[in-house]
Amino acid sequence: MPTPAADGFRMPPEWAPHERTWMAWPGPNATFGAEGGETLTAARAAWAAVARAVRQYEPVTVVAGPGQLTGARALLGAGIDLVERPLDDAWMRDIGPTFLTDGTGRLAAVDWRFNGWGAQEWAIWDHDAKIAEQVADLAGARRYATPLVNEGGGIHVDGEGTVLLTETVQLDPGRNPGRTKEEVEAEIHAHLGTTKAIWLPRGLSADYGRFGTRGHVDIVAAFARPGVVMLHTQPDPAHPDHAVCRELGALLRASTDARGRRLEVVEVPAPTVIEADGEPVDYSYLNHLQCNGGIVLCAFDDPRDAEAAALFRRLFPGRTVTLVDARTIFAAGGGIHCITQQQPAA
Repeated sequence: MPTPAADGFRMPPEWAPHERTWMAWPGPNATFGAEGGETLTAARAAWAAVARAVRQYEPVTVVAGPGQLTGARALLGAGIDLVERPLDDAWMRDIGPTFLTDGTGRLAAVDWRFNGWGAQEWAIWDHDAKIAEQVADLAGARRYATPLVNEGGGIHVDGEGTVLLTETVQLDPGRNPGRTKEEVEAEIHAHLGTTKAIWLPRGLSADYGRFGTRGHVDIVAAFARPGVVMLHTQPDPAHPDHAVCRELGALLRASTDARGRRLEVVEVPAPTVIEADGEPVDYSYLNHLQCNGGIVLCAFDDPRDAEAAALFRRLFPGRTVTLVDARTIFAAGGGIHCITQQQPAA
């Protein structure tokens, strides 16, 4: 079977130019509750705020479930494209395709197998398992299907051959039972065009709760540019992530990338809030979206919001930083990066 890498495709880094961003519209389900309920109403307002922020920088297409176009249009406003497809949930990073380019104007897409973040007991995914193929078709991308269970939030690339992975995600028995690390790496490299994987042993603590992903990398570490990794850091020694982040930082600082460079680690302090409604939270500024000329950054009505925005402006000097309140999104299990998926310019 042909693979993307063999055919000359690779996943560009997220800072490469985009054609557009894809999103999915929240509908009634186990995560958001019933139609007309407070949780679903709040989620739709939060998703719409992100879509409008991204639209300042690049086109946005939102996939909405049957019968939901009118309501979505009312909240999204003009200038955002809408398409109707059956959906189970609204995390486009995970259910959508991972787009690839070949440098000659061709666009491709990886259709990972999706099974509800490791067949979690509350999840349904009959419709979501088909969204990657449908979005790839809408985008005019050549589709490459793989039997590997993976989600877009579980990977991050530097565009020069390096990919970040998490042992509790790609090696999760609920996702890829019996697969060895070597087998997973081979499949990842064949579909992303990467050559070196850096494995994190785990993710943030709250990501192992009921609606968690069991360790997605996109909430804890992300490349800022080749050789430089941003790392979520929890300064509070009373928080369980304090030790987790120290361990991950030591691992990353001891790692080299596909070009042989020792990684530089830039620490991004977590918000000061560590609990919401009596439960620990994994609020993180790492879960951002890079756009054409901009960064859409999670905000938490927190004293560290301004500090994080200033740090991102220093890391990405040519981009405007737009803060969007992400607390409602995090309450449902993710952040801004989790609900968006970039389509690179071919």
